[in-house]
Amino acid sequence: IFPGRKEVPKTLIFAKTDSHADDIIQTVREEFDERNAFCKKLTYKTDEDPKSVLQQFRNEYYPRIAVTVDMVATGTDVKPLECLLFMRDVKSRNYFEQMKGRGTRTLDIDDLRKVTPSAVSAKTHYVIVDAIGVTKSLKTASQPLITKPTVPMKDLAMQVMMGAADEDTISSLAGRLARLNKQLDADDQRMIRQAAGGLELNQLVGQLFGAIDADNIEARALQLAGLGIGSDPGDAKREQAQQQLVQEVASVLNGELVELLDTLRRDKEQTIDHDTLDTVLGAGWEANIANNAQAIADEFAAYLQANKDNIAALTIFFSQPYRRRELSYDLIRQVLDKLKIDKPKLAPLYVWQAYRRLDDYKGAQPVQELTALVTLIRRVCGMDETLSDFDVTVRRNFRNWIMQHHSGGTEKFNEEQMDWLRRVRDHVANSFHIERDDLEMSPFDGQGGLGKMYQLFGAKMDTLLDELNEVLVA
Repeated sequence: IFPGRKEVPKTLIFAKTDSHADDIIQTVREEFDERNAFCKKLTYKTDEDPKSVLQQFRNEYYPRIAVTVDMVATGTDVKPLECLLFMRDVKSRNYFEQMKGRGTRTLDIDDLRKVTPSAVSAKTHYVIVDAIGVTKSLKTASQPLITKPTVPMKDLAMQVMMGAADEDTISSLAGRLARLNKQLDADDQRMIRQAAGGLELNQLVGQLFGAIDADNIEARALQLAGLGIGSDPGDAKREQAQQQLVQEVASVLNGELVELLDTLRRDKEQTIDHDTLDTVLGAGWEANIANNAQAIADEFAAYLQANKDNIAALTIFFSQPYRRRELSYDLIRQVLDKLKIDKPKLAPLYVWQAYRRLDDYKGAQPVQELTALVTLIRRVCGMDETLSDFDVTVRRNFRNWIMQHHSGGTEKFNEEQMDWLRRVRDHVANSFHIERDDLEMSPFDGQGGLGKMYQLFGAKMDTLLDELNEVLVA
């Protein structure tokens, strides 16, 4: 295909299913007698991070061959790609054109040689290897993915939960969720995993599309009818098969997950009015700034009061101060996650601004939401009479604790021990809590980790950590 080459050109193979991709990879590795790095899978079910594999395929020598189902079908740029091998048929004309488009990007010889050293010219063309007849099969014009654009996403999800299995509803929901998935950050994805029992949103999207995929429906219908490949199971079995596939996906959906997805959608979605021009109604100083700040503060305080028996961290702050040593990053994170779902407008940094005006606070604004949230909770529950800087509070408490320790009859800490105690202080200022496992992570691991701290403090180490967890956040 490419005379004079010493290596296989960057090749993308389109497989029918994830298991089919596994079979292809095994065969490719055996036929070329190459190691695992030579050929890798590019699907959402791969053991490796798919984004990392894609980056390697795009910029590094290995892998030479990637196998995908639909992850690289559209919207993914791999300029050094010179060969497309189709091991599946595609009925949609638009989808097929998008799949072919993966090989259309040109590349100069210097950049091509970075991943294909024996290239003798710039990338001027690419090759399609049709192993299944995809270039000759009948194609139909694609229908819009979201065929119910006016139906709210929450309503679509509830319909699927209640048993709706028609293709328009499933496709519209999958399309909406796929679009939302591209807008989410790591924290959003983590909340979705928790609400979905560990399932990623992109996996849920894939399962929804799979439930209305003609090949999947046909395979399930043949299984229900007890027939072999090539037989006709009949429309009744196909309808039953689609119902089963949709029900399996719908079992993942629950009220908590749907509410979370709808909250995230409202947070990310923008409605742009291209037609109506803005008109200035008035100009001048805001007369009700103080009243607005008070209203925000009151609403935030009311929310904390209403949830102090339901959220563990709030229970500790408001009712169980003796348990403050148990406060951890994860417990504070739970408060923030619940607040974002229940009251997204009460973002901690926004509420912090209201309290700053009410308390006439002159200090710096926190950078992190979690730090701002802890400061606000302390203010509302009465630990602090006015807004304060949590980092300053931790440092003050640490200084007082050291002075108290050194003024007693106990042995004073030496300079090396003080260096470690300061690291513990800084960790608590950022993460609100410290545990033994934290000592095996940065910055402690670079200084000897858990073993070094035990060497410095001996059997008193755990007692010191417990004491600092309580004293520093007091």
